[in-house]
Amino acid sequence: MTDILIKNTKVFYNNFLQPGEILINNGKIERIAKDLSGSDPDLLIDAKGALTIPAGIDAHVHFREPGMTQKEDWHTGSCSAAAGGITTVVEHPNTIPPTVDKSSFKEKLKLAKRKSVIDFGINGGVTQNLESLSLLWELGVTSFGEIFMAESTGGLNICEEDFAEAMGIIKELDAVACIHAEDENLRLENEKLLKKDLSPSSHSRIRSNLCEGYAVEKALEVIAEKGTRSHFCHISTLEAIGQIRKERYVAASENRAHTVTCEVAPHHLFLSTRDWDRLGTFGKMNPPLRDRRNVKALMNAVNDGTVSSIASDHAPHTEFDKDLDIRSAPSGVPGVETLMPLMLMAVKKNILPIGRMIEVTSRNPAHILGLDTRHSKGVFAEGYDADLIIVDTRNSTTIKADRLHSKAGWSPFEGMDAIFPKITIARGEVIWEEDVLAEKGRGKFLEGQGYPEEED
Repeated sequence: MTDILIKNTKVFYNNFLQPGEILINNGKIERIAKDLSGSDPDLLIDAKGALTIPAGIDAHVHFREPGMTQKEDWHTGSCSAAAGGITTVVEHPNTIPPTVDKSSFKEKLKLAKRKSVIDFGINGGVTQNLESLSLLWELGVTSFGEIFMAESTGGLNICEEDFAEAMGIIKELDAVACIHAEDENLRLENEKLLKKDLSPSSHSRIRSNLCEGYAVEKALEVIAEKGTRSHFCHISTLEAIGQIRKERYVAASENRAHTVTCEVAPHHLFLSTRDWDRLGTFGKMNPPLRDRRNVKALMNAVNDGTVSSIASDHAPHTEFDKDLDIRSAPSGVPGVETLMPLMLMAVKKNILPIGRMIEVTSRNPAHILGLDTRHSKGVFAEGYDADLIIVDTRNSTTIKADRLHSKAGWSPFEGMDAIFPKITIARGEVIWEEDVLAEKGRGKFLEGQGYPEEED
């Protein structure tokens, strides 16, 4: 592996921003110091005063392969991630076929190994397959979910009884349950009440704040009973945030470990119901766009630590797919390539501190899923994987879909300001610098905690 020295850069190290240099050897961070001028690397990168920080870990993507490669595949999705500063992803199970048993897992793994330019994990689905969960865990799934409590893309939603049973099994495996919290009964009731309303904004009313809040409440009851380590995907409402904040406060007051974490997606931080007029059905996702009051509550929760991580929920569909009425159009928006650029722009605008941004985009997702201890991911320290981005925060740009790399061909963030990385480094290899430089298949499968450790 080519040794690299990054000089003339700034790093966020020991909790403050400072000048520094980084030596990379054999794919790992070997040294971080103010002056490493005595080194003799194969490749010298002069950052010219730009910032070097950990690359992103996006723990919630849908790369659509197998089964929907007209929307995305492992190569285009991973290239899009690399261009946006993401070097590790966790892919969720609602493909065709869904990742719910040995054969579907093996099929997806084979495709990912052949095509991905970045490192990856694969989640196991939870549906009418409870007898397969332990085998999926041993095969190396990262975690379980999204576990859909309501209907969504892929039709993997489960009833309350199966949800509770699955949570018990996942607890016994000492795995993490990733939960998509929307209440199916409330969704159906709202859909019936609003059946004549075909405005795009009706989607936000059908999948209302109460729909998410009630599902989180019921899930927390099961979590308390079973003791399952649980991660709520794409939380979008102030009600859900309040419940999760309360649970974490109670855990701290009782001096017990947190069993509950949550993520927020950029489309719920940087878009709102005001964008329905601009986006129309292209703004349809589950959970839906929320009003500015919810958006503000989410960003406050990112800053105060209630929100543990940011994940894109990258769910691409083609423009042809989305250009339908609000009931027929599929849910989901692309976002893996714009996650880090939008968060970096938020730092520049003083919406959140740089240290907090690094926590929610790298350190925390790695820790929640065990990628830090098993695979040396997500920590900017000597001995950890050299997954880094070099970013000139002085150079912001406008998001343009024709510059992005997803097959979707469009972005809900079109026209918004963002800061894209100059260079993306993955395990000590430059994989992005004005273009994707990595070959298909260089990505490494990151086996989950249930995968048997190799003996020395």
